[in-house]
Amino acid sequence: MTDTTTGDRTVERDALLLAVLPHVAFDGWTRQALRLGAEDAGFGLDEAAILFPGGIAELADHLHGWADRAMLERLAEEGEAFESLRVREKIAQAVLARLDVLLPYRDAIRRDLARRALRPVSRRTLRQLHRTVDAMWRAAGDRSTDINYYSKRGLLAGVYASTLLVWLDDRSEGQEITRAFLERRIGEVLAFGRQISGLKRLGDLAEAPFRLAARLREGRGAAAEAVARRVGSRERTQQRGLQ
Repeated sequence: MTDTTTGDRTVERDALLLAVLPHVAFDGWTRQALRLGAEDAGFGLDEAAILFPGGIAELADHLHGWADRAMLERLAEEGEAFESLRVREKIAQAVLARLDVLLPYRDAIRRDLARRALRPVSRRTLRQLHRTVDAMWRAAGDRSTDINYYSKRGLLAGVYASTLLVWLDDRSEGQEITRAFLERRIGEVLAFGRQISGLKRLGDLAEAPFRLAARLREGRGAAAEAVARRVGSRERTQQRGLQ
């Protein structure tokens, strides 16, 4: 796996991450877990600090980038079998592939979500979610750049987030409960989109956080705030029209 944000240290960063994750299940996302994982992976604390200068918080963020890359590798390994699927099936397969990658570290994911739930939604969390659903859509062949770019990612973010919560407590064989839930959620989204004459109007309601995340990713904070204000005004107008 390669990561252009970390250059040739990606292998070491991944190795340290995977060594820390088993300890997170017991010690949480703490310095203790980082110290124990570094020892297991053969890294000194000084080297761990160089790999993750932001400490355990940065390492937790790295988990999501690693999972995205691992998901894409699994989908690529499926080759023609994946490419021959319908778009709906590709999206479902991408969600399941990412969850399967994370399965050995489910307790660490649970602790990460609990940790983030104690804080207001951050720009970093929005960027991570945007990168994940964007990777899924691109793997499915989506190259949209208009309003559909935001609406598709907004819709998938809701599907993925709700499926993730079900997956956390799914102990069924082969994750059958999660698979059935995901299929229903995708079906509900498509049905709802048809009921409101396609996804355009739904996209207007769903696009706000992802327009913001895209601008933040590009370092355009002022532009993001302006977009958020415009979308918020549009949503209020729509709501008044529905009353």
